[in-house]
Amino acid sequence: MKLRIINPNSTEAMTRKIVASARAVAAAHVRIEGRTAIGAPASIEGHFDEVMCAPHLLREVAEAEADRADAIVVACFDDPAIGACREIASGPVIGLCEAGIKAASMIATSFSVITTLPRSVPVIEDLVRRYGLDHQCRRVRAAALPVLALEEPGSNARAVIGAEIARAMAEDRCEAIVLGCAGMADLAQELSAEFGLPVVDGVAAATKFAEALVGARLTTSKTGAYAAPLAK
Repeated sequence: MKLRIINPNSTEAMTRKIVASARAVAAAHVRIEGRTAIGAPASIEGHFDEVMCAPHLLREVAEAEADRADAIVVACFDDPAIGACREIASGPVIGLCEAGIKAASMIATSFSVITTLPRSVPVIEDLVRRYGLDHQCRRVRAAALPVLALEEPGSNARAVIGAEIARAMAEDRCEAIVLGCAGMADLAQELSAEFGLPVVDGVAAATKFAEALVGARLTTSKTGAYAAPLAK
């Protein structure tokens, strides 16, 4: 199985982190191929960045389709242009937010999401409602960290995220945490061990969902909303 993981921003260090997290959970028969959306913003923090990354992301999706990738993971928690990606691709296309919160809903009756900047909170809240899980999501919290701070050696990002998890447990009474940024992917296991509850990384969840859908021989429906774009 060939799984193409596309980082919709242009930060190569983040792509390497994402690919490492995916490879850590993928089955032996899954070949992980990472791609960076060169030309996109360095990070995706808000609606403007989502729109600006979309042409570069869609170019990578089209290349993955031409290369006969079995499935695609769009490795950003804002799930940018996910519908457009599914119109282009024949195999499953999985976004991190949808994968992360749906995984959390299967292992806990409630969860809170911890993202980076406050401006991302309403974006994620809207996605949670769209995916039908607002009744299980206790709160979307911001750690007040820029996305690129997660890539800076010696930053206190892990401590800040840990402190927000402690607040979520005390104030939200949540049973699981979903990390709301692809750049947090490498922190999930140690944070779960430290706080004693499931901490869901969207990269790992999306990788395993993609693997399962391909294994079940399921492809993206081309009848209706995800039909191929019309020739114009």
